[in-house]
Amino acid sequence: MLGEARILKRAMAPMNEHLNIFITSPVEPEHVERIRSVGGNAVTVIYEPDLLPPIRYVADHKGVEGFVRTDNQEERWRAHLASAHILWDFPAVIRDSTDNNLIPNLRWVQTTSSGVGQLVANLGLQDPDILVTTARGIHAQPLAEFTLLALLIHFKGLQHLEQEQRQHAWARYCGDGLAGKTIAVIGAGSVGRRVLATAGAFGMRTVALNRAGSSKTAVDLGIDAVFTHDQQYAMLNEADALVLCLPHTPESEGMIDGAALAALKPGGVLVNVARGAVVDEVALVAALQSGQIGFAALDVFAVEPLPSDSPLWDMSNVLISPHSASTVAAENTRITDIFCHNLQCFVDDRFCDMQNMLDKDRMY
Repeated sequence: MLGEARILKRAMAPMNEHLNIFITSPVEPEHVERIRSVGGNAVTVIYEPDLLPPIRYVADHKGVEGFVRTDNQEERWRAHLASAHILWDFPAVIRDSTDNNLIPNLRWVQTTSSGVGQLVANLGLQDPDILVTTARGIHAQPLAEFTLLALLIHFKGLQHLEQEQRQHAWARYCGDGLAGKTIAVIGAGSVGRRVLATAGAFGMRTVALNRAGSSKTAVDLGIDAVFTHDQQYAMLNEADALVLCLPHTPESEGMIDGAALAALKPGGVLVNVARGAVVDEVALVAALQSGQIGFAALDVFAVEPLPSDSPLWDMSNVLISPHSASTVAAENTRITDIFCHNLQCFVDDRFCDMQNMLDKDRMY
């Protein structure tokens, strides 16, 4: 947790100024008006949709590929960046480069995603004078639902039923279920805890791996068991399903390698709703081919979009989601809730009450 004095040092600079908020990714007009109503006369909210790429789907924060602004639009875009104290989302101009001189007055960024620590580091925004708040927590429910989908597909034998139906075959069989199975989560933050609670409601035994330095107990998390960081393999040995919800950091990169996959119970489930770089994909393909991993539900990949020649595309025991498992129609409403709360705190000098502050020491 960031100390109050440190946060105050970061944010006090613009408090006597009129604040400019620049919304740099697509959002519905009703949410723009909500932001304006919170800021009142203390802020100017800049939202010019013609400067942004057309959206591909609801809650799309990047828009269509290949969008190019006209010279006039680019001039307006850069002028708004230069005047902005607060950004809604990382604009592509800094997402794709480290030229942060384009935004000299920047004090705070509200992101539209959760695991942004590595991006912040890559962009050189570790400066403690720039606050970053995230969308942490808003994706917990849809990602828990995606995990439940994966568990049911595998353990309830959906693929077998689909095959039998295609063949018009009526052959009774003995299936399986979730109750009594052990689900292990790495990354017991808001998403991981929601996954564990959902699995527990179906009678699964719930266990999690504590990050290094954490003292949280099973009672604290409301689960059956907690394993310390050096007990990772002991936890994996017990797991029928492994769910990855941890951030991408230098420490977590490649964490789920061949040895980790081999430590799981044979034929189990892997769900990755974290970041693709956490998993060694070559080792995962081998584990899927051998049957060590019976089924994998993957929302994230080392390279996105997933290359067309990836063997994962054609594997019958893999469910591929194009990094969309967390995206639901109400997403922007939830992000706006966080942003409006944080904006009121920012305007009122209550920086320590702001939600989802990125800890720049731990980068999550």
